[in-house]
Amino acid sequence: MAPPSSVVHLPNGQTLTVVPVFGGFFFKANDLNHNANAFSAGWTVILQTEDYSDDHEGNGPARNVELRGMPPRDSHRHIHPFKTPTLANDALFISSISNPSSNDFKAAASPTRQIAMMLWATLHWYFHQTEPKTQVHTEAAKNTPEVAKPRGEWRINIKREGVFRGRNLIQKLERMGLITSNDSAVGTYTEENTAEGWSEMYTSRRTYWQLSARLFLFTLSPAHGGSFAGSPYGSRPSSPVRGDHRPRSPHRAGSPDPTSPLPSPVPWTSTTAPGPFSSGSHLPTYFPPPPLQYTISGGVRHPVRPKPPRQGEIFYTRFVQSVGQYLAFRVASLSPKPVTYNGPTTLLHAPKHNASPSLSSISSLPAHLSPVSITSVTPPTPGPEPEDTLAMSDLQLLHRWMNNPRVNKFWGCSGPQHIQEDFLKAGLTSNHSFPVIGLWDGKPFGYFEIYWIKEDPLGIYLGGEAGDYDRGFHVLIGEEEYRGKHRVDTWSTSIAHWCFVQDYRTNAVVLEPRVDNEK
Repeated sequence: MAPPSSVVHLPNGQTLTVVPVFGGFFFKANDLNHNANAFSAGWTVILQTEDYSDDHEGNGPARNVELRGMPPRDSHRHIHPFKTPTLANDALFISSISNPSSNDFKAAASPTRQIAMMLWATLHWYFHQTEPKTQVHTEAAKNTPEVAKPRGEWRINIKREGVFRGRNLIQKLERMGLITSNDSAVGTYTEENTAEGWSEMYTSRRTYWQLSARLFLFTLSPAHGGSFAGSPYGSRPSSPVRGDHRPRSPHRAGSPDPTSPLPSPVPWTSTTAPGPFSSGSHLPTYFPPPPLQYTISGGVRHPVRPKPPRQGEIFYTRFVQSVGQYLAFRVASLSPKPVTYNGPTTLLHAPKHNASPSLSSISSLPAHLSPVSITSVTPPTPGPEPEDTLAMSDLQLLHRWMNNPRVNKFWGCSGPQHIQEDFLKAGLTSNHSFPVIGLWDGKPFGYFEIYWIKEDPLGIYLGGEAGDYDRGFHVLIGEEEYRGKHRVDTWSTSIAHWCFVQDYRTNAVVLEPRVDNEK
């Protein structure tokens, strides 16, 4: 049977309900009446499983094409109802789109961008399904043990049918990186049947997760002014509006002074005034990487680095299905007031997945000290700060965490708050790294430093193995309730995900375990 109705949590906090229909699935936008709507009312996707086996009655394995990427020319296509994902035999296309009333929203300025956004969200749902077995059954490996069979790549075929039959639409989706083909030849097709050269297109999971959501999630423009600016996700979002008195979520305590620096809300759901990176068309702005320039720092030749996000700015969000919460990262702030969290949250208090004291926790060091260590749990030292971390400034958070004996053992930054203030100022003025606060559903849980390896002391030890755009990060988990292997696996891969998506030239993300790291 096909997967039942489900809810898709997008990185920008919006949700979609996916309902099985005849031959496929209907995607319904749950936020259509919200100011930050990003989608049409819904769209229908036809999803089927295809194979090219002559033995299509199920008596033998299908002739898979995972390794070749194209079906055998002498085989016939057999279509089956979709039940569970296959490694490379599933195919989909968008058959119809349900647009909102023209009285409420203007038509999309670029239908191609809107269709790309729908395909991106559809793939977001598909690649969250149960992963199929990666072993490939080929004639050459029929007698090979299962564990030793060659492995393929999970991908889904995109058919040039339905909405995708639009003139040049498939070609535009390919240029956006959403789909690809193993046939890179010009082809001998004439203008009349040029579509035949674009019939074998697909998207792999590996490629999909390297596409930045900021390229595909944006807002629709309200027909009559509306109450939101609808700024798209540019390279950096707009500045927040001071004195913003929007209602806060019930569990968000510690309302900051309106004159203190505030973080930008998650950019693609921005409700603030447009900034320098906004677009009047409400579409995402994208530019290729700038021309390559080099400079020398500390005797090391490296590319000129782009400026990081601003203080308090959220630069990454992700809904973690297994935890039931949104994970977010923002730049640390020197503000004496708590930094308001304007990112997505589940609002509901999901069960906490705490680790027992026997599970590990990562705590790593800044560049001038020794790096990562995994240590056992030690209760934090009580301090004068309030226990509610939502009501604490970043300096108070660092003071609380750095004075934890478990953390101080490896970071060595305990003491009065002015020590942590100097520490944070050094991080904010560094040219090769920047300080980060991690949050679960808006609640701070740890401190990170993301750095370029080439200029870091680690680059000296790696020598020529350090790439121009390779990154590393240091980390400490300050809140005991958010420790444990499962949480570590989630935030560590999320940091790596951001690094790879932020600059496609990044080939490696590293951590440096200490030599005395017994665990």
